[in-house]
Formats: sequence, C-alpha cells, structure tokens
Amino acid sequence: QVQLVESGGGLVQAGDSLRLSCAASGRTLSNSAMGWFRQAPAKEREFVSAINWSGADTSYADSVKGRFTISRDNANAKNLVYLQMNSLKPEDTAVYYCALRTSPFLATSSARYSVWGQGTQVTVSS
Repeated sequence: QVQLVESGGGLVQAGDSLRLSCAASGRTLSNSAMGWFRQAPAKEREFVSAINWSGADTSYADSVKGRFTISRDNANAKNLVYLQMNSLKPEDTAVYYCALRTSPFLATSSARYSVWGQGTQVTVSS
C-alpha cells in the first residue's frame, strides 16, 4: 500500500520561501502523476500544482503561477516530489497535501487523485 508523507512546512514571513517535499513508500512514483493541493481554514481544498510522470508537463493555479515550482526526482528509484514556494503571501497559509494519481497524466481535480498524504502546515505571517 503506497503512503505519502509531506514535510517542509512551517511558519514564515511574507516574502520568504519554503520547499515542501513529498516522499512515497510502497510503490514507485515514476509512472504516476502527482499533485499538490491546499486547504485553508473554512475553505475547500484547492488545486495548487501538478506534474506528469516524467516531469515534462506541469500545471499551476493562477494564484501561485510564477511563484511556485513543482518538480520530481524519479532517478535511482527516488520517490520524491517537491513544491518550491517563493514570495509567499499570507493568503498562501493552508495545510498542503501531496496526492498521487495512478495515471501518468496530470490532472487539476482532486477527484482524480486516489492517494493522499496527511498534509503539512504552511503559515505565512504578514
């Protein structure tokens, strides 16, 4: 059974950067698209970014485009996906979730992802 574990969250000030990591165990990620979603208090979970199986195709929510970068490391059986977050804003405050899709093609809908991590808290102070 595949498990996803996020790390790298924390409390930062506006304008700072963070890099989130998602590590998988139980299966290789090399054939799977991966996504990052976030959920702020009293709000629905929303799409942040996604990457296809090879890393050649990526997608971003308009709110993070130009500030966030998704990447993955499939080499040497590393099962890692990253989200580099720059120029953070208070409105980026949320729990960030990593998700796996059994298809190699990325998707922006949370319904297309079947495995989820527990989430990591990102708090951006003004």
